[in-house]
Amino acid sequence: QVQLVESGGGLVQAGDSLRLSCAASVRTFSRYTMGWFRQAPGKEREFVAAIGRSGIRIKYADSVKGRFTISRDNAKNMVYLQMDSLKPDDTAVYYCVAGANDVYSYYSNRNEYDYWGQGTQVTVSS
Repeated sequence: QVQLVESGGGLVQAGDSLRLSCAASVRTFSRYTMGWFRQAPGKEREFVAAIGRSGIRIKYADSVKGRFTISRDNAKNMVYLQMDSLKPDDTAVYYCVAGANDVYSYYSNRNEYDYWGQGTQVTVSS
């Protein structure tokens, strides 16, 4: 069982930055692919970014590429999402996810992730 707890959300203005953190309660953290999804009001939950077990393989949604950076610290059981140049369209609840598989082509598939956090709200005002 993996428990995920997100933090770092908040209300910011367009152009600002935020750093989301996700703490994982599991002894074998380095065996999981980690990622972030988000869901805006009235929209489907969508992929944001994912990082493989070793931190080498990374994938981003086109909408955040160049603005967001995902990273992980296997020694601390933590995954991060640095969000720069935020836009109002980035407003959503952001979810940390963990999956036992490490198949790069499936990183953006929500069905690949077995564990989800409760989410943290990010609101970007114009």
